Amino acid sequence: MKSDIGLDPGDAKGVAHILNEILSDEFVLDAKTRNYHWNVVGSRFSQLHKFFEQQYEALDAVVDDVAERVRSLGCRAQATLEEFSRKTRIKEEPGAYPDADTMLDNLAQDHETIIRHLRNDIRTCQGKYHDDGTANFLTDLMEKHEKMAWMLRAHVEARILEPED
Repeated sequence: MKSDIGLDPGDAKGVAHILNEILSDEFVLDAKTRNYHWNVVGSRFSQLHKFFEQQYEALDAVVDDVAERVRSLGCRAQATLEEFSRKTRIKEEPGAYPDADTMLDNLAQDHETIIRHLRNDIRTCQGKYHDDGTANFLTDLMEKHEKMAWMLRAHVEARILEPED
């Protein structure tokens, strides 16, 4: 059955392209956060292990929400590692296992990268593709990333403010 949600099919395809790029970023960030969850070491292991788990669980939900948004527009959500790695704007470092503070900083920067792209994507969805629903969806997503980035930065800032052992 063909979708008729009041959005021009060409506009829906344009929005789906944007959403599939976001899906790639979200999937790669989820995987990177899991990597850090599995490989964090040091005196804050327990705290950060749990914290990274909370973050990747939230990202799991985001990945699903973005893919379902693509489908709600009558388009296909990409779903292969090759597609994700080709379209992501998140940098990975295969074989690198940074210290805990670098992990936190890397993830905060990745969230900020996604936030900057989302700001542009929101304007494009509204202005070029006339899709206020997706613009609203992306605004909500941006706010989630802003909160996650803040939490990551707070961990690093707390370390800076704490006295040395």
